[in-house]
Amino acid sequence: MTFDYDLFVIGGGSGGVRAARVAAQDTGAKVALAEEDRYGGTCVIRGCVPKKLMVFASGYGAMAEDAQAYGWKMMAGGFHWPDFQARMHTELDRLEGVYRNLLRNAGVETFDQRARIADPHTVELADGTRKTAKHILIAVGGRPVKPEMQGAELAITSNDIFHLEELPKSMLIIGGGYIASEFAGILNGMGVATTQFYRGAQILRGFDDEARGLVSEEMCKRGVDLHLGTNILEMRREGKGIWVKATNGDERVFDQVMFATGRAPNSDNMGLEEAGVELGRKGEVIVDDYSQTAVPSIYAVGDVTDRANLTPVAIREGMAFVETVFKGNPTKPDHDLIPTAIFTQPEMGTVGLSEEDAREQEPIEVYATSFKPMQQSFAGRAERVLMKLIVSQTTRKVLGCHIVAPGAGEMIQLAGIAVKMGATKEDFDRTVAVHPTMSEELVTMKTPVRTG
Repeated sequence: MTFDYDLFVIGGGSGGVRAARVAAQDTGAKVALAEEDRYGGTCVIRGCVPKKLMVFASGYGAMAEDAQAYGWKMMAGGFHWPDFQARMHTELDRLEGVYRNLLRNAGVETFDQRARIADPHTVELADGTRKTAKHILIAVGGRPVKPEMQGAELAITSNDIFHLEELPKSMLIIGGGYIASEFAGILNGMGVATTQFYRGAQILRGFDDEARGLVSEEMCKRGVDLHLGTNILEMRREGKGIWVKATNGDERVFDQVMFATGRAPNSDNMGLEEAGVELGRKGEVIVDDYSQTAVPSIYAVGDVTDRANLTPVAIREGMAFVETVFKGNPTKPDHDLIPTAIFTQPEMGTVGLSEEDAREQEPIEVYATSFKPMQQSFAGRAERVLMKLIVSQTTRKVLGCHIVAPGAGEMIQLAGIAVKMGATKEDFDRTVAVHPTMSEELVTMKTPVRTG
């Protein structure tokens, strides 16, 4: 049978664009891609890139204060949201253009419209046009979801926060994951009176307890009004604000409320199940180790599969798909020991097992130190950082590394290489410290603080 394309990709985010570009460029495959929104996906358009720019913007207030302690005479002023927002969207437009050019230069044909599956080898575009392909790759990502409750339509999600016409004076963020916690820090740093409700006992569930405990503690010190074990019962419009009733009995009015309580795969109304593709309970596309669905000609990568929902992982999955299907080199994407940065304030970097998970697995030693870093301490700020290693008693391998500190994301990328290579505690010990730095503590901790 003759097909219109060797590959049709649905979704113009990081994973889909990389797979389309590499398949076309490296193997000469005839490739098409359809995207109903903007190219770049969650990461570039409504996720990590604009969020990181907001993290940078929100940190300059504290930096300006610190500068005065270092002898700088700072001009008075404040954060001006419209100026920053305009520059941010200009940068996002530039990045979207980069994505479009990458596809164009690789010879990928693009369709700026929604696409769905008509059958295992056919894609139907929104205008009714049908295209056939030998292989179809689903890379449509995920979206934030709001809980079903009265008044939920009054709240925004992380998708909307980049488009606020003005910065609110007060905001309630509901959720305790990394998105909720990151935006709590961002808005607090921008001068918004920020409240965070989380129904659990501590934010950042699933991460190392000691590390997330320090993040929580420092967020509160910086001014975030964090309420743990607290959820929202009711909300309604009151004047220009939103009245909220909490499970702890509090009743307050906020300028804005943001839900950051979870995400769902964008698999709805795509004809997937009708074509024979199996979906999970949350709507995630079920795939095997090679990202292949129950239909041999249809594959899926990225957040729509709900494996490890991170941009670099989607890119790796897209690359592994091309290796497997177009280069004849069956390749499984590696989801083990993924280094991760959480851009809370303070920042957190982590790779490998938490202390709690490691202890359940085998006998361990824990090396940890918490201290006031020189830069902030000199400026009179009492913030603390954490450097922590989890070590196997048997093999001496470093099973986990957890850092809470300014620049933790940069540090964990490099520590992640060592952990991925199977470095032992003694390998760390043999490495000469770079002094004076915060990260030198990772190679100078000699005595475990606890074993178990």
